[in-house]
Amino acid sequence: MLAAAGALEVRLAETDSEIEQAQRLRYHVFYEEMAAIPSPDMREARRDFDKYDEVCDHLLVVDRSALGEDGQPLVVGTYRLTREIDAARAGGFYTAGEFDISQMIKGHPPGTKFLELGRSCVLKAYRNRTTTLQLLWKGLLTFVARFDIDVMFGCASFPGIDPDAIALPLSYLHYFHPMPARVTVKARPELFVPMNRMPKAAVDEKEGMRASPPLLKGYLRAGGCIGDGAVIDRQFSTIDVFIYFPLSNIDARYRSRFGLAG
Repeated sequence: MLAAAGALEVRLAETDSEIEQAQRLRYHVFYEEMAAIPSPDMREARRDFDKYDEVCDHLLVVDRSALGEDGQPLVVGTYRLTREIDAARAGGFYTAGEFDISQMIKGHPPGTKFLELGRSCVLKAYRNRTTTLQLLWKGLLTFVARFDIDVMFGCASFPGIDPDAIALPLSYLHYFHPMPARVTVKARPELFVPMNRMPKAAVDEKEGMRASPPLLKGYLRAGGCIGDGAVIDRQFSTIDVFIYFPLSNIDARYRSRFGLAG
């Protein structure tokens, strides 16, 4: 266990059953609640899965006062955490299928430790509980400290596949939260969707932040920034943007809240 608050605790999955619970939660959120399109095997199993699940770590928020389908404490939140050693076993980072991350890797000194964040979701009934998200963050940052991670990265998603419908937040991210030029990540050329859909002068910063998904807001407030170009993910019916989060950037308030040094 990494941390607890009342009946909720955050920890890494240790058994196949716990990983399957996380996959069922992902299936429920992505495919049943949202508009993702499952494969026939996923639909039959009612689980979201791919080759990365076998090699990475799964961070779980568990409610000890409720039981899942397997009779074990209910998994109500999850993150999939992929280190370089894991990605090597799977043939590369998942994010590289949408974004060219080569300049980011090359732009850091040899020995820099990267962590890819993915498949984050929270059961609907627990989304308005700040405790759930706080535990996910605390677990994530405890994991980061344990493995001396230098840079976190991954995708954050907007629902829907019409970029013009989210022109304001996309433009806001493009103009006000760009990655440093030396490590800039761009959407792959064949998938690139421009994010500067409005003139900078027309972008209301507060409204741009307000129109962004909660998880993305958290990354930005903590010190994260955004790659160049978005990607339409038609399987998940989302528009994805790249998140870059060097741990050296983490806001002092977050360091204090989660007991991090520095």
